[in-house]
Amino acid sequence: MRRKEYFEFKQFTVHQCNAAMKVGTDGALLGALGEGGGRILDIGTGTGLLSLMMAQRFPTAEITAIDIDENAIADAGRNFAESPFFSRISLLHAPFQDYVRNVKGAKESSRLFDAVICNPPYFDESLESKDESRTRARHTSSLPFRELISGAYDLLKDEGLFSVCIPPEVLGKFSAECLIKGFCLKTSYAIKSVPRKPAPKRYVLIYKKGVMVEPEEITRCLQNADGSRSAWYADIMRDFYL
Repeated sequence: MRRKEYFEFKQFTVHQCNAAMKVGTDGALLGALGEGGGRILDIGTGTGLLSLMMAQRFPTAEITAIDIDENAIADAGRNFAESPFFSRISLLHAPFQDYVRNVKGAKESSRLFDAVICNPPYFDESLESKDESRTRARHTSSLPFRELISGAYDLLKDEGLFSVCIPPEVLGKFSAECLIKGFCLKTSYAIKSVPRKPAPKRYVLIYKKGVMVEPEEITRCLQNADGSRSAWYADIMRDFYL
């Protein structure tokens, strides 16, 4: 079945004819639940969905979006340019690891961020796709957890926030790497598809840099037992979905 070439939201449109990873529930959840601030970094922006959602939620935020893939850059560039937030979003075509080195080398605190958000690649043991763009977007070979977490930590101001969406099968590994680096879990959203399912299908996690906090653990469902959209999901997406 052919995927839609664009998605219309209330305040912006996301074109996705080039990017390997299309608009999906994970990105929408992270965009609605992730935490922001005055300066936000979107790692692996893809279509630019997260940057656009954060720009809408945080009207004074300056956002930097970065991606290694030229196809994603093409879509994100168009989506940013056609949005009402274009003046507040900067787009960079570069490997995240190179960007981290450049910022650290500059040693300018003004280049650090209040918040980092990422819907990271997480397949590290499955077969890689023949599509290079899709492999980059889905597999940790392009951005291993350790490099992602270390880079996010180094680019955040003290008490900065790091928001991600990951599946349960990598929760232990990802959480361990965050703990080793010095992040403390602030909020954990365990997201189930329907109430009858015993285990979450995904987690939205928010970490804080350098501060010990008592984590808040929240479990929510996307759908009701009859398959209709849950009141919780409808509420967090109210400002975005048509």
